Amino acid sequence: MGKPSPTRTIARSDFKRISEQVWEIPRDFREDMRAPARLYADEALLEASLTDNSVEQLVNTATLPGIVKYAIAMPDIHQGYGFPIGGVVATKLPDGIISPGGVGYDINCGVRLLASEALAEEISPFLNDLASAIYRNCPSGVGVHGEIKLQDAELDKVLVEGARWTRERSLARKEDLEHTEEFGAMPGADPEYVSHKARERGRGQLGTLGAGNHFIEVDRVTEVYDETVAERLGLFPGQAVVQIHCGSRGFGHQVCEDYVARFQKTVRDLGIELPDRELVCAPFASEDGQQYFHAMACAANFAFANRQVLAGHIRRSFEQVLAGKVLAFDLHQVYDIAHNMAKIEEHEVGGTRMQVCVHRKGATRAFGPGSPGLPDDLRDIGQPVLIPGSMGTASYVLIGTLDSMERTFGSTCHGAGRVWSRARARKMVRGEELRQELKSRGIAVRAGSISGLAEEAPQAYKDVSRVVDVVERAGIGKKVARLEPVAVVKG
Repeated sequence: MGKPSPTRTIARSDFKRISEQVWEIPRDFREDMRAPARLYADEALLEASLTDNSVEQLVNTATLPGIVKYAIAMPDIHQGYGFPIGGVVATKLPDGIISPGGVGYDINCGVRLLASEALAEEISPFLNDLASAIYRNCPSGVGVHGEIKLQDAELDKVLVEGARWTRERSLARKEDLEHTEEFGAMPGADPEYVSHKARERGRGQLGTLGAGNHFIEVDRVTEVYDETVAERLGLFPGQAVVQIHCGSRGFGHQVCEDYVARFQKTVRDLGIELPDRELVCAPFASEDGQQYFHAMACAANFAFANRQVLAGHIRRSFEQVLAGKVLAFDLHQVYDIAHNMAKIEEHEVGGTRMQVCVHRKGATRAFGPGSPGLPDDLRDIGQPVLIPGSMGTASYVLIGTLDSMERTFGSTCHGAGRVWSRARARKMVRGEELRQELKSRGIAVRAGSISGLAEEAPQAYKDVSRVVDVVERAGIGKKVARLEPVAVVKG
């Protein structure tokens, strides 16, 4: 399948410093590179990126057919499947490629932020009951099923309509959909290109959290950096808010698995040379490329619907526990964003506006003011960006910028980024001790697996505040508010 991946280890000296926060490996570093590779990082995060194979993966993505400008990695970069997590690659249409590895297995893994009018201190006396109600109402864990059972015709509607499907079940409000990326439904979805196995894996999983790094978190707004934007988003200091972090469950995983296997033959048949077999791809305009895009959009819509159903369960939990005890506990939606997606967008490349396929794998869309696709009430300020931290640490709300549109195809980081594998985290951290530590800090924890808790220990991740500071100093996201957890629900 083409040239083997080079064995030379990439060193810090191979980077050219472009600016305080931007480092580049030039196009002539390897003969197969079609574009430079750029990394957003400070000195410490640059060093951290060299401890696994993520930078080599970044360089490998710079070899993909049709790539424009440069391959990009965010400061939360770490090793993934084919593409590094934190990677952004845009390919020129119609001839550029689309790659399942550039989206990831958890298609449209993303974050939703709900905000109450109540203060966190008002709900504090009822926090344990609230955490238990959320844990009970939002099924979590590997392979778990929810209360919604979908027959084929109804599943097809979910795959096409996404979060919009939930309105007829009274699980979505009009403003929820307006404040969701793609307004809750990715265009181009066609269930014809989804396998029977994917359908069977996803059929009973709508409205479930899953496991791994997925979570529901009740947070307190501890700091506001931009009062004007925060007010527009309905955020204020001391407020109780809720984050949901999850994706397309087994359905999306199977879609990715199906097309990664299929594209092994595609690249052989088309003679596409790749430095890593995990980068398998197809020309976007080809039959294979189009079928993957249609199936990926179905998985994206499943994820939008999944987070919307979970939002409904969380609102029900708040009502069950807080009604008659706390005023103004109702939750409005701030925004819902994806960070594993390939999308067709128009960007300026070399002074020319062109249509490109933007892969964001562990990276968040961060459109600036005036961008198309934003809701009317937010278009003048830009798109909200939600950056969850590791368990027990801070998370951030940012806003997209005009600089992100110019420099990163309207993209920014998606979280803290792992520094330990899950296996190492289990060896280094005792889950029960972590639970007790969080409890001593006033954080209620509900988790189905103690070993799973250890996997997500704060020590296993980079410092999210440092990551966010890099993207702000680089101009590809602007801080609006800081959130800190008071309750964590995990699978």
